[in-house]
Amino acid sequence: MIGKRRDRRFMGRALELARLNFGLTGENPSVGCIIVDAHGHIVGEGMTHVGGRPHAEQIALDMAGERAKGGTAYVTLEPCRERSTGEDACSTRLIAAQISRVVCAIEDKHPKGAGGFHVLRNAGVDVLTGLKQDDALPLYEDFFATHSE
Repeated sequence: MIGKRRDRRFMGRALELARLNFGLTGENPSVGCIIVDAHGHIVGEGMTHVGGRPHAEQIALDMAGERAKGGTAYVTLEPCRERSTGEDACSTRLIAAQISRVVCAIEDKHPKGAGGFHVLRNAGVDVLTGLKQDDALPLYEDFFATHSE
């Protein structure tokens, strides 16, 4: 298991990525995602693309490929439970990639995003939430204000 110091460092990198496209992702929030393999090496990075798609997890998982298996995903916002486009949700993609652990800064309050943690835990993925939450909140306050139930 990766130690707390490394968790903070990897989440810091995910937050850096999220900030790069902040304000450029349309109605979607700007999310950062880092995939770290089972040996602790970064094998994938992604941020929500300009315009809102693809999502950060999708980009990072595509970059990581098979190296994601047994690894950890560091995500700035809860991986979505479902997608409005009908594509596989980020939580489903993480499960399919056989990620063993997800470390996330903040819970999603959007009706389609919320519930991703539940999906991951039900699939046996270890989920840690709240890491660097105070740093992530400014990225999502406006999104939550206009897209929450």
